[in-house]
Amino acid sequence: MKISRIKIENFRSIETTEFEVNNFNIMVGQNNCGKTNFFEAIEFFFNGVRGGLSTDLKFKRQADLEIIVEVEFSGAQDGADKMQHEGNQTKIRNVLGDSDNVTILRSSASPKKRTVIVNGDVVKPGTGFDAALNDFLPKFEYVNTKQYYESVAKYSKSTPIGIMLSGVLTSILETNQQYQDFQKNFKDLFEDDESEIKTQFDLLGGKVKINLEKQFPDTTKVKFEVTAPVFDDLLKNFETTIDDGIETTAEEKGDGMQRALMLAIIQTYAEFRKESVDQGKSFLFFIDEAELHLHPTAQRKLKDVLHELSQETDQVFINTHSSVFVADNYDGQQIFKVEKNEGQTSIELIDDLTKPYIVYELLGGSPSDLLLPRNFLIVEGVSEFEFLTRVIKRLYPEQPSIQIIKANGDIVQAERTINAIEKAFTPLDSSIYRNKQIILLDQPSEQTAAGVNDFLLRYPHLNQNNQVFTLLVRDLEQYYPNQVDPTYGNWKKTQEELDEENEHGKRLFTGKRKKQLAKFVGDNISRNQFEDDMTIIYNSLIRVWELAF
Repeated sequence: MKISRIKIENFRSIETTEFEVNNFNIMVGQNNCGKTNFFEAIEFFFNGVRGGLSTDLKFKRQADLEIIVEVEFSGAQDGADKMQHEGNQTKIRNVLGDSDNVTILRSSASPKKRTVIVNGDVVKPGTGFDAALNDFLPKFEYVNTKQYYESVAKYSKSTPIGIMLSGVLTSILETNQQYQDFQKNFKDLFEDDESEIKTQFDLLGGKVKINLEKQFPDTTKVKFEVTAPVFDDLLKNFETTIDDGIETTAEEKGDGMQRALMLAIIQTYAEFRKESVDQGKSFLFFIDEAELHLHPTAQRKLKDVLHELSQETDQVFINTHSSVFVADNYDGQQIFKVEKNEGQTSIELIDDLTKPYIVYELLGGSPSDLLLPRNFLIVEGVSEFEFLTRVIKRLYPEQPSIQIIKANGDIVQAERTINAIEKAFTPLDSSIYRNKQIILLDQPSEQTAAGVNDFLLRYPHLNQNNQVFTLLVRDLEQYYPNQVDPTYGNWKKTQEELDEENEHGKRLFTGKRKKQLAKFVGDNISRNQFEDDMTIIYNSLIRVWELAF
């Protein structure tokens, strides 16, 4: 059983919002926009409030407003089937009838009770139904930013660690022969009348009784007894150690490790509950700032783990500021934009068309803040790369930052490069660079012309949007300005010079020499020379800057 729809009214900064959810839900927004308020509204739905209901929980603290948190669940029949308590199960079945959906709401008007709605009608199941409802609903696990490792990893009867250890020990000790022998030995030592320890305890009690009689003459007996150890007491000294190259207690590890350990314990706890007490019961994981203290690599691994949980009976909700959590699309994933305007929070599902722009705006202000390059220029090879990186750095430092990528003189590689950019910077289904990246090509040879034409036919938007620039010569070296240099001769080379070979059939003007020349020209060409003599390349840069974010 999972949540299918959520409606919230008048809770903190949320005046009203309603939306459908999926298995894996990511809420993204800037600080203080209301993401945590949404999570706390769901916590109010599951747990109510302790003590009186504060006006602070109400929208803009208006005391006359009524808080309503309404949650619709799907798969209700399956949820009922998996209930272990027969009495509670019967109560739920009587309420559901044949319906597979149920809507439940909690309001500030009656915060200690919840209203059940089936097929649009309010159901009145009678007194004592709340226990059955709690048994029926998914297990709510809220990991907030104020929750620390100790709250789940220290032993107590209510922590995940305590519940797991007690459950494991209970099932083991019931049938374990060593434990049975221990119990017998304990009784023999401390309770048998012939035991030396029991005899000494009785003697000691008698002496205390004599001294106590001097003050209280009616005293007839003082007895010292040792009760069998309770495992809950023994486990209070429980601690967790981790060996990640250095074995230490968990408290000595860094915040990132402790955060990851806390989430791993909760995950294991969920698995344990399903295998034992709450077999088959679904869990709801609400994790506030899931990326807290975690390196991006660890964030990605955590997302994989949480997504895996959501693929079966569990459901996951994440609040985040991290691009890692929104970067890739997963099955069953939905991303919601959370914004606050004039003190009012809105929560909106992001569609594929607006996803790239909205998400990047929320996460950094512009794609360049996150991805560094504000646009891409794909060039033929190493010479263009070396030449242009120097020209841009020297002559145009004020222009938007761009990333130059070399296709190694291969139109197939150029296509792969485009696809790579589309993939690498499409975290959200449609590349934000699709209509921005520029391609600079050499004039195709007779052998490559057909391949270039096929390439442009497959990507017609490149020509339509003026994203392709083609030199009128086959090599960059033929496009340099005419300038004589004592080391390199004329910068501008002829086709004959470039094609000249030695007696072994190898070209004299090697790739290494081309690269050296490109660096030299890039370091020495003037702005006027570049703009007047290398117009096509200059125009490609103008276009890549025009289209840059």
